[in-house]
Amino acid sequence: MSTQVPQLFAGLVDDAAVFPPGSASLPDAVAAHRRQHRVGWYADLVGPLLVPASEVTAGELDKLIGPADPTDPVDPLVIGLIGDTGTDRLPSALSFLTSLNVRVRQVEVPVARRSEDPQPGLATLLDLVPRLPGGLDVYAEVPLTWGLMEALDTIAEARTAGAPVAAKFRTGGLAAELFPTPAELAAVICACRDRRLPFKLTAGLHHAIRHIDPETGFTHHGFVNVLSATLAASDGAGTAEVAEMLATTDPVRLVERARARRDEPRPLWIGYGSCSVVEPLTDLIRLGLVNGGYEQ
Repeated sequence: MSTQVPQLFAGLVDDAAVFPPGSASLPDAVAAHRRQHRVGWYADLVGPLLVPASEVTAGELDKLIGPADPTDPVDPLVIGLIGDTGTDRLPSALSFLTSLNVRVRQVEVPVARRSEDPQPGLATLLDLVPRLPGGLDVYAEVPLTWGLMEALDTIAEARTAGAPVAAKFRTGGLAAELFPTPAELAAVICACRDRRLPFKLTAGLHHAIRHIDPETGFTHHGFVNVLSATLAASDGAGTAEVAEMLATTDPVRLVERARARRDEPRPLWIGYGSCSVVEPLTDLIRLGLVNGGYEQ
């Protein structure tokens, strides 16, 4: 018999199959999301299918979406729109999507490059938010460089004022400098905690426990490290303890903290996009945090 994914892990992994390093074709990604991930026993683990705005407007998505089918349990397709074409083209992509049998749950947009002040891009995005369709969650991707804390203040103020906006950070990439240190990521997690600001992460979170990629030599954060660190932060831990949770490669302490809270909602951390859903699922099963499809 199937089992429900514990609440702590609900919606943890957005399906980013079309993004590197997986780079699946959009037809393959849509098919796997609808006919495998959304109907599998682990469906509660999986968030929306992430689709770049550039592919929405390229005319391929409309060929893959059929008319509404009330007998189909995974209809309509739920997607998250990634603003790879910039803020100014988001309205046209969203307008196009309204003609399709899809439901857009969230929009995620980078507001600056690493060398740029994030405030102008944030201002543009926040000006746009009231003109977006209702019911969308909006994530402003902020570089982990100078101006970060001021950007978090701006996002938190907008959220307090009623804007459905939260933060997003990059935790990996194709260069070593794109991987924040445990101390840097701990500071960001605690800063979001202090501002009551939810956040998303993206890139580099391929496995549960912190590890070195044998091909690149880059040290990757583990998603269970991040989860345990966020739980610690939500309990009032300081940056040193949070950084310690992020830095450890010993799974025992991490698993114990997560297991103790697995029937509770996940605080602060909305989740992350992964080009593979199977990899994090497999790690959770191996660690005994998800029960592999059988009754718990």
